[in-house]
Amino acid sequence: MKRRVVITGFGLVTPCGNDVATTWAAMLRGESGADYIKKFDTEKFSVKFACEVKDFDPLNFLDKKEARRMGAFTHFALAASDEAIKHSGLEVNDSNAEMIGTYISSGIGDFWAIEREHDKLLAGGPDRVSPFFIPQSIVNLAAGNVSIRHGLKGPNTATATACAAGAHAIGDSFRMIERGDADVMVCGGAESAITPMSVAGFASMRALSTRNDDPKKASRPFDAERDGFVIGEGAGIIILEGLDFALARGAKIYAEIVGYGMSGDAFHITAPDETGSGPTRVMQKAMKDAGITPEQIGYINAHGTSTPYNDKYETLAIKKTFGEHAYKLAVSSTKSMTGHALGAAGGIEAVFSALALHENVLPPTINYEFADADCDLDYVVNEARQQSVEYVLSNSFGFGGTNACLIFKRYEE
Repeated sequence: MKRRVVITGFGLVTPCGNDVATTWAAMLRGESGADYIKKFDTEKFSVKFACEVKDFDPLNFLDKKEARRMGAFTHFALAASDEAIKHSGLEVNDSNAEMIGTYISSGIGDFWAIEREHDKLLAGGPDRVSPFFIPQSIVNLAAGNVSIRHGLKGPNTATATACAAGAHAIGDSFRMIERGDADVMVCGGAESAITPMSVAGFASMRALSTRNDDPKKASRPFDAERDGFVIGEGAGIIILEGLDFALARGAKIYAEIVGYGMSGDAFHITAPDETGSGPTRVMQKAMKDAGITPEQIGYINAHGTSTPYNDKYETLAIKKTFGEHAYKLAVSSTKSMTGHALGAAGGIEAVFSALALHENVLPPTINYEFADADCDLDYVVNEARQQSVEYVLSNSFGFGGTNACLIFKRYEE
């Protein structure tokens, strides 16, 4: 018998709000978090907009000395983790700390620290580089700082699997609790990579939308006129607990996680497999793990990046996985509103998936105007939909052909 694992808390920092309530309300209103970049001068850039986190001040929960020692992605992770732990009512003490862990992943870590300290090295030599540069920038320091802040002495780890990193963190945490390595995991993803080098690099790859005249309509997953993703940032954290542990402490349960799949395309460093093989296999593996049939899935929170190839081949994979049922289930991409938060995306979208189950409402794919013959599913276009479903599937795919799939279920005692 597998140990059942449930969700008892959420935390978010996104371009649409710095907490769960604000972000979720914006999702249901169909509001875009895109705008012109404020973090740096974009005069010489071909892409001048992004989905930046707004009005976020780490000094609201850290003192100035602490904040300076951390990267921006760690600030986001700490804020979202604080909210999630408070939301769950979890109390860490000497009797349980060794079975409570943290697994917070990132695709890049802190690009800001890398660029800033490199400039200091070139301008003033090696003695100018900050002693905090390494702990500011490396990927596992988000999890490390959350562990230190809350006294979490269980597993403390991170992965850097590009845009699947947040989903891998949640899936791996699910496995840890299933097999008894932890009772509780604070898990998800965090990213802060809207920097000159990052934007220039993604633009050079022609991965970003260039809709500079209308940023809020630039992210348009599955639309025939999509031209690239909009880079985002933030953090999405959930609290996973063994059902026995959650019930024993009287926790409120929002959803259950029941399936996790991983696969590799073995195809190309950045392009998706044109047969949809990797995404097809990862969805099949997750459903097998959950012990359910394709017909039981009611909603898919798609990877849906708004790039020409991703949306086409993810749609193909859904049709190959679900057959005729593909036309009966609802699909949406919340990246149409948050942008693509890279390693944080899987964590953010796990929160949305669980909230969709708990509140019986499906967030929309906004900016959908022109149908694409290759993308012909029910994408919950432009307006949220009141609908009760039993199972939600969430996809996350990353460069290098790495894929993750999570399945959430409506909680039943």
